[in-house]
This record gives sequence, structure tokens and C-alpha cells, in this order.
Amino acid sequence: MAADQTAPRLNVDALLADPATRIVVCCGAGGVGKTTTAAALGLRAAERHGRRTVVLTIDPARRLAQSMGLNELDNTPRQVKGIDVATGGELHAMMLDMKRTFDEVVQAHTSPQRAAEIFANPFYQAMSSTFSGTQEYMAMEKLGQLRSREEWDLIVVDTPPSRSALDFLDAPARLSRFLDGRMLRMLMAPARGGRSMFSLVTASFGIFSRAVQKVLGAQLLTDLSGFVAALDSMFGGFRQRADETYRILQDPQTAFLLVAAPERDAVREAAYFAERLVAERMPLAGLVFNRTHCAALESVPLAAAEAAAATLDAEGDQRITADALRVHAGLLRQIDREVRVAAQFTGAFPNVPTVSVAAQPADVHDVDGLRLIGDTLTAAN
Repeated sequence: MAADQTAPRLNVDALLADPATRIVVCCGAGGVGKTTTAAALGLRAAERHGRRTVVLTIDPARRLAQSMGLNELDNTPRQVKGIDVATGGELHAMMLDMKRTFDEVVQAHTSPQRAAEIFANPFYQAMSSTFSGTQEYMAMEKLGQLRSREEWDLIVVDTPPSRSALDFLDAPARLSRFLDGRMLRMLMAPARGGRSMFSLVTASFGIFSRAVQKVLGAQLLTDLSGFVAALDSMFGGFRQRADETYRILQDPQTAFLLVAAPERDAVREAAYFAERLVAERMPLAGLVFNRTHCAALESVPLAAAEAAAATLDAEGDQRITADALRVHAGLLRQIDREVRVAAQFTGAFPNVPTVSVAAQPADVHDVDGLRLIGDTLTAAN
């Protein structure tokens, strides 16, 4: 297996069964299997440990819905049918709709009339759908909403497929600073006074507005000013809610699980994230090495397999056996590479528990496949 055998083993069942664990956040680079891991953890928590669980995915792909037998996922938790509920657990799943979540925030913190003005503003329409950092900020908003309802024993979060896993922690703060920033406060000042953006008589602001107008354009600046004015009553709340959710992530009730494939870039990303979690005093529970390999014939070492294949080639009458030995030798070389790559992480974080999940012969596409992943995650516990 790719995980360093000297590293402590991650006891996934103990983590999922502990009632003090209320949130599990799966983090890592894109394409390493975070969504599948999150779904498998949620399923096992519900079936084996009787917990009322919701899996929140930020991944817009349909893999989670398909694997759970659902036609679609949206911003509302949907119960997953056909699972073993003998323990009394339940499994629900949902996919973040960042615009709908932003709309919910606006509706919850302003009047219906003001909300209608905000929704009609072109700047808001663009920002709520495509603005950098909005998805990560709204993921934090949705996590905060789910936690505050006290409806779930366990919330499993599949973090956004960002360029960098660190965006999940950094982007909410960047967006809240933007929404609560000095420049937007300046833009809000004329709207508060009931004056047109371009009829200010003060020289300093007149110069400022003309400069910004040249960069952004008159219409965009007007839309931005109207957006800021409409959001006046909400400004302090953006940063406050981001800070509150950040504190939840620092609480012992939360467990961060890093997910990495045995590839240099993925392990390097996991190491960066681990450093950040340590620096921010966030609870790092362990690392899942996903899609690792093992050899069925561990008694046949690499050198012996290559030598035997060469001998059989020379004899000329055991080609199939020789080919099988070469495949075995290639697998051993791959395992050696994976062990060396994994050691980059375990060497830097020797006290972080790890667990390996073997590569599957096919993509996981149903509940049985998720159960198999869950069994692999907990096989040695």
C-alpha cells in the first residue's frame, strides 16, 4: 500500500461513530476522489453508526447523485433511499447552488422590497453566479446554515473543485473583505445621501468617481453603486457570518480529512493544506491515500520477477508466464513509486494518521460501490 507503514493508522470508524464529531470536511486537490470519499463516509456513518447524516457536495458533477440513486441534487437535502437503516441512521445529500444560497442570505437579512432591488441589479446577478470566491463563500454560508439547524448528527462536506484546495479557506475572507471594503463604502456614501453618483460637488470624490468611471464604465459603476446601496443593511453580516463559520471549523467538533492520490502534485497540495490547518489551529484528523495499489504475490520481489521473466524468454516456451511476471514487476515498480511519494507527506507529518484505499477496477456509480469504499477505509480498524 502507498501509505507509510510507520505512520499511525487512521481509525475512520472511530471518527464517524464519535458523537462529538459533527462535521467532517474532505479536502484536497481536484480529481483525487473527494466526492466519492465524502459519499462513502456519509453512507457508512448512517448505516454502521446510526447517525443522521447529510453530505454537502460543492462539485457540480453528477457523480454523487448517480452513486446514491438520485436523479438530481440541489440546494435542499434529499434523503437517500435503499440504504440499511437498521441502526436508525439516515442519509441525505445535497449540492450547493451558490446563487440560490446567496439569494437566501439576502432574503434572510433584508426586507422583501430591498431584496427585489438587489435581485434585479445586474452587478448582483453577475456576482452571485460567477464572481471569484463566491462559491467558496457560499459553501461556508451553507455549512453554517446546516450546523445552526441542529438537525444533523453529522455533516460531511466535499470541498469545491478549486484550482487550489486552500481556496476553500481563503476565498470567503477575500470576498467578505471586498463586500465590507473601503472602496465599496465610498461608493455607498452618495447613495446614502440621496445624490447621484455623478453629481457630487466635492472635488476629491469627483476625481475618484471619474477615475473609476474610466476603468469600469458609467453603467457598471451605476449598477455597482446601486448594488452597494441596496446591501447597506447587510454589510457587517458578511464578515460576521464568515468569521462564525471559521470558528466552527476550528472547533474540535470538526474533523478535516485530506484526500490525495499517490501523485506528487496531489501529495504536495495535501502537505500545503496540512501546514495551513496546523497554522490556523484547525483539527486535522488524517489523510486518505486514494487509488493506491498492492501486489497479490508479495513473496515474489521485483528482481526475482524480472530475472524469472528473462529466463523464461530465453527458453521460449513460457511466454504467458513471462508476460505475467513482467506485469507483476511493473506493478511492484508502481507500488515503490507510490510509497516514495507518500513518504513526502508522512515524513513531514509523521503524527498524522493515514489510511489507504485501493484503486477500484471501475468508477463508483452506486451505493454498493460506496459501501466497498467505506469497507476499505475501515478494513484494519
